[in-house]
Amino acid sequence: MLVLFGVVFVAVNAVTSALRNTGLLALVAGVLAAAGAVAAYAYLVRRLERRPAVEVARAAAVSGLRRGILIGLLLFTVTIALIALFGGYRVSGFGSVFGALAILGTMAASAVVEEVLFRGIVFRLVEELAGTRGALIVSALLFGLLHLTNPGATIWGALAIAVEAGVMLGAAYAATRTLWLAIGVHFGWNFAEGGIFGTTVSGSEHGPVGLLTATLPGPEALTGGGFGPEASLFAIVVCAVPAVLFLRAARRRGLMYPRRRGDLQVR
Repeated sequence: MLVLFGVVFVAVNAVTSALRNTGLLALVAGVLAAAGAVAAYAYLVRRLERRPAVEVARAAAVSGLRRGILIGLLLFTVTIALIALFGGYRVSGFGSVFGALAILGTMAASAVVEEVLFRGIVFRLVEELAGTRGALIVSALLFGLLHLTNPGATIWGALAIAVEAGVMLGAAYAATRTLWLAIGVHFGWNFAEGGIFGTTVSGSEHGPVGLLTATLPGPEALTGGGFGPEASLFAIVVCAVPAVLFLRAARRRGLMYPRRRGDLQVR
């Protein structure tokens, strides 16, 4: 499953990158890629694990996505507001509605594919070996390493994403045992970052322009520099709050699993 979805991940990234400046076509392609990724994951789980893919069950999709998108939008809005408060964010003009739609499509595909790969597959498999805490650490580090492949990537930016996003999204999955909340948070954050506030997403510079165009003057520790606000210290602090809350909810619900010994069992 990991190998097969790794191929899906590469293919979806190639398609969305090729179409990211095509407006409505990028929106349609991104939404179709996201839906196809969920369907492929559900099919692989049924065939390889002989069980229903409850983590992408349709019954929880609408509520999970709605809640997650609102959380993601709010988290990034608070982050950029803090950066602006200290003089690190300035709006320079208006961007493009079609650019925002293209970003919406590419971010939908990215959020779904990355969450399926890192939380739906990597997190679950590592959890069987190392428990929930081990799964959080490993999946977060791998998630951060992935972002080193982006054009404007930095070691600090990758570490920041591992801490703020990797841990938070893993905790969201642990607390709910569905992927929908994590997908929604991931999408809401990324769309706000690039599609609304016009800042660089994870070091990916040369994408379509969102609703606003902006600059990030000031020290990199404050603004994130060329990597974007995700490398800002504010982003780490802001995202730490829901991460802690999600982990507390997972513990309260009895969903923090210890490392297993003996025969492995896939839940």
